[in-house]
Amino acid sequence: MPRAVAHLPAGHGQGAPIDSITLAHDERRLRRKLLTGKNGTEITVDFPNTVTLDHEGALQLDDGRVVEILAAKEALYAVVARDPAHLLRLAWHIGNRHTPAQLDADRILIKRDHVLKTMLEGLGATVTDVTEPFFAEHGAYHSHAHAEPAHALMARRP
Repeated sequence: MPRAVAHLPAGHGQGAPIDSITLAHDERRLRRKLLTGKNGTEITVDFPNTVTLDHEGALQLDDGRVVEILAAKEALYAVVARDPAHLLRLAWHIGNRHTPAQLDADRILIKRDHVLKTMLEGLGATVTDVTEPFFAEHGAYHSHAHAEPAHALMARRP
């Protein structure tokens, strides 16, 4: 069974992938796992440290081949505010509950949770069901641990 020896960022340029693996946000952060590609390729992942796999990045196998990583579409809420100050206030309330969130200029994406939806609507937010890939911000002490250490706040998104 092929073994992953490295994780490559999006745009890695290491050739055409032999397979692809679609993973949810939480699944793209891993250290040790058995993964199965869309075409049935089984891969053993056993890195010394936890890594976060980039959307459109890849796992490099011990024989040099690569398997593409794709972000799965997930059931999310799009949280929209009245204005930028309101969006900032909503972000504070979401963060205060230690909820993973994707922060965009005009909205916040969170995983669906009816309790949070009720809270946010009570704070005046418009909350809509969406299904799309999720790229939550990582904590301040998180690192992607690529070949060159990246600052924790420099999370990659497409």
